[in-house]
Amino acid sequence: MNGSISSVSLHGQSNIVRRLEGKVAIITGGASGFGESTARLFLQNGAKVIIADVQDKLGQSLCQELKHSTGNQDVTYVHCDVTSDSDVKNLVDVAMSEYGKLDIMYNNAGIPGNLDFTISDADNENFKRVFDVNVYGGFLGAKYAAKVMIPARSGVILFTSSLASVCCGESPHSYTVSKHAIVGLTKNLCVELGQYGIRVNCISPCAVATPLLRNATGLEKSAVEDIICASATLKGVVPTSEDVAEAALYLCSDAGKFVSGVNHIIDGGYSITNQSYITILKSLAP
Repeated sequence: MNGSISSVSLHGQSNIVRRLEGKVAIITGGASGFGESTARLFLQNGAKVIIADVQDKLGQSLCQELKHSTGNQDVTYVHCDVTSDSDVKNLVDVAMSEYGKLDIMYNNAGIPGNLDFTISDADNENFKRVFDVNVYGGFLGAKYAAKVMIPARSGVILFTSSLASVCCGESPHSYTVSKHAIVGLTKNLCVELGQYGIRVNCISPCAVATPLLRNATGLEKSAVEDIICASATLKGVVPTSEDVAEAALYLCSDAGKFVSGVNHIIDGGYSITNQSYITILKSLAP
């Protein structure tokens, strides 16, 4: 499904349906990976986008590139450490002072942390840091977004979780538990904020060869994609950050107007598949 849907008018001319026309969206972790792809797609669909990140040079460069390539000046970069209460409050204040409203808060910022797979050797400070960014950061984003969305009685709060929220044993403990916590936060907020017309959802992607994952594994993009495709249930498709952006567009647009409290998994069926048994059988076959 393309982010900008073409339709044919009665006169045979093509019209572009921009699904977020006039909406104001904040995207944390918006300078690269899922956030960058979502910022591009949201902008194409008529949103006014505020990109928040700690990667200042990358974020500012992305903003300039988007303004030049689209001719749309409604894209702004704001430095924001999502673990800082004052930074997140300022981020929402920028949206309100610039546009007078906030329609979409996409809490996408996150880190994988160290690759600590054994509890006995796990680094305590790393565990705390992962929770600070992945969970506390999302909590702050939701808190300050809710403060302006509740009076407006509308809005969408979205989180990036992970396949690790439903498929365990393949990611470090700190990362896995933090992503479970995001799903719990999503569901609790869905119940609380539904009375104000605010929808809350999260997206759980499988492994995608983003800069974050490539840096964590120390592998090139092609090598990461080879591993993902070799282990995938759905063959012939390489998952990309654009797939996550398309899901975010659906969940934040009127197309998903009655969807709330959902953990939207993007994994090509991987999480419902356990191939260990059949793999061992094949290995034992004469």
